[in-house]
Amino acid sequence: MTRIFSGVKPTGHLTLGNYLGAVRRWAFVDQQRADALFCVVDLHALTVDHDPGRVRRLSRQAATLLLASGLDPELCTVFVQSHVDEHARLSYLLECVATDGEMRRMIQYKEKAARERERGGSVRLSLLTYPVLMAADILAYGTDEVPVGDDQTQHVELTRDLAVRFNQRYGHTFVVPRAVRPEVGARVMNLQEPTSKMGKSDDVGPGVVYLLDEPDAVRKKIMRAVTDSGSGQDVVYDREARPGVSNLLEILAACEGGNPEALSGVYESYGALKKDTVEAVVELLRPVQERHKQLCADPAYVEGVLRDGAEKARGMARPRVDAAYRAIGLLAAG
Repeated sequence: MTRIFSGVKPTGHLTLGNYLGAVRRWAFVDQQRADALFCVVDLHALTVDHDPGRVRRLSRQAATLLLASGLDPELCTVFVQSHVDEHARLSYLLECVATDGEMRRMIQYKEKAARERERGGSVRLSLLTYPVLMAADILAYGTDEVPVGDDQTQHVELTRDLAVRFNQRYGHTFVVPRAVRPEVGARVMNLQEPTSKMGKSDDVGPGVVYLLDEPDAVRKKIMRAVTDSGSGQDVVYDREARPGVSNLLEILAACEGGNPEALSGVYESYGALKKDTVEAVVELLRPVQERHKQLCADPAYVEGVLRDGAEKARGMARPRVDAAYRAIGLLAAG
């Protein structure tokens, strides 16, 4: 079977954008058709200043929401990154294959480092090298496909380059993966800044719908969503010229399985579009929130899933990582 790996970083509460852009596809498509691993990549949350207790809480919440969203441990492997030592073991080997120039060309590093400097903070070395850890996450499992959004495509390209380089220098060890981008809902935008991604890490304001938002909170955020000034009330799908209304159309289309361009011809006002989008989002989130509540009442079940998932993941990763250690010239442990 095709092997898939993807993960979610516990740097904030999961959003509607995370669900429509990734998690729903994992649950309803990927785990059904492939040997799929889904990981809470908690080590990546340490690349910036953080509260340890918050990282732990968000890691548990993310794992619980993945299960509440439909990931089935009978069909896929759900685990926490730091529970499988092979990620860190392989990351160092790949740092010995990557170059400083490659790391500094990563767009996300440039953007995040600039923001950190603007705040007067220092940039951690791990922020520079975390794309190599991401490569280790992927390569440790012989991954064929990595479902990603546009902002992560560059990192998968780096992963491919490192796999090819390692294989050429030290012998064939790694599968060379490919990025796969979902067609609909891949990039849900901020409701207040529709030219920016709806991100869980950087925005705690009214532009982000979280998976655990109450219906009233969802309603307020969507009804107050920025539309496009100076363009009347015409509902037109145009990502460049009309980003606000186009974002709402894409959210509605993703919720209902429709086409945003076709939907634009249905509405005569922003108000009607917003009202239907509210109803669609609330209905979409309702079963996820209900299942999350049930899982929170049974923490032992979630802990068991993560424990079993880590054991299974470890069994998949260790032979390949051990082979990489031998290939690069390290003595086998006695």
